Amino acid sequence: MTFHQLLMPSQVLYGKDSFTEVGKQAKALGKKVLIISDPIMDKIGNVKLCETYLQNEGLPYAKYLGVDSEPTDIHVDEALALCREEQCDVIVTVGGGSCIDTAKAVAVIMTNGGHIRDYYASKKLFDKKPLPLIVAPTTAGTGSEVTSVTVITDTKHDVKMMLKQPELLPTVAIVDPTLTISCPPPVTAATGVDALCHALEAFISRRAQPVTDTLALQAIELIMGNIRTAYTDGENIEARDKMALGSMLAGIAFSNASVTLVHGMSRPIGAMFHVPHGISNAMLLPAVLEFTKEEAAARLAEVARKVLKERVGLSEKELVEEFINEVKQLCKDLGIPNLKAWGIDKDKLDAVVAKMAEDAIISGSPANNPKVPTHDEIVNLYYVCYEYELSVRQQVAK
Repeated sequence: MTFHQLLMPSQVLYGKDSFTEVGKQAKALGKKVLIISDPIMDKIGNVKLCETYLQNEGLPYAKYLGVDSEPTDIHVDEALALCREEQCDVIVTVGGGSCIDTAKAVAVIMTNGGHIRDYYASKKLFDKKPLPLIVAPTTAGTGSEVTSVTVITDTKHDVKMMLKQPELLPTVAIVDPTLTISCPPPVTAATGVDALCHALEAFISRRAQPVTDTLALQAIELIMGNIRTAYTDGENIEARDKMALGSMLAGIAFSNASVTLVHGMSRPIGAMFHVPHGISNAMLLPAVLEFTKEEAAARLAEVARKVLKERVGLSEKELVEEFINEVKQLCKDLGIPNLKAWGIDKDKLDAVVAKMAEDAIISGSPANNPKVPTHDEIVNLYYVCYEYELSVRQQVAK
């Protein structure tokens, strides 16, 4: 008998002003908190807000605010040392996916020991429960608040390590759309398309299941229907609310059904050229859809019927083409560049593209794609994406 498993945090608090509960949640889980965040969150007041709610409950805390735009093993080591020094027994993180991924790694290494690198590619498994972890995302994109995944860059080997184990699930996720209002347009675009990739990839994944299908379709509709408004009018709380919900649903979907080729190819771009994760996903999405469209035709047509309701009477093939064109237009409206426009040097790409394709395959994600690519096909796709023009039909090798 075939059965499916669905993993989520023990508790999810969702909705406007839900972040006010962070102190009470932390008090129920531990006696001293380590706050993990970044300088931007500190500057705009989200860290202070977190401190206030902890103070209201009489909880002592320490702060690690050293996370950058992409989480690395250096951030993990630094935060881990502080957590041990301060003898913290619960972690609260407020910020984007980088903060959350760093916090996840610290929570598991605190109880399991070793270096985060030791656990990459399942060389070693976490066998002890992590420290309790409360996450409050400030972007609607990564979905990391509800996933059993962390992505940490190994600075020694220039590899983005994706780790996926149940122990990486947060204990409590607090999804408060008011925390995303401060998110600037470029980050709103990048994280929003990242969430769209999560939902689309979960839906077409070879590991999709009925529950993740339902979540992914709803997430796609919410994200594609609201991302432009959130991008152009960041104060629109209704759009922010729907984006936060869409991102969370997409996170649950992909954490249980897995991502596919877009994410597999995206991580090496981030590791080699330090492109933010959401941007690298967006750079790849249209071309990967073109590459995959025949094998995923039925699924992509189903998505098209969900989000392009006014396109009636079209064949399956026409629906797929209309949907891919809609994704291209969305990326264009959000100012998504190609690899060349981002500033990636062609000679540098030539020097590392073979390793990038190898790293993509090693990650395991491309194997979940409806059309499983060869090494050479991934190399070709990187070159297609280097000069991809969203306004014209691209020739993607089949």
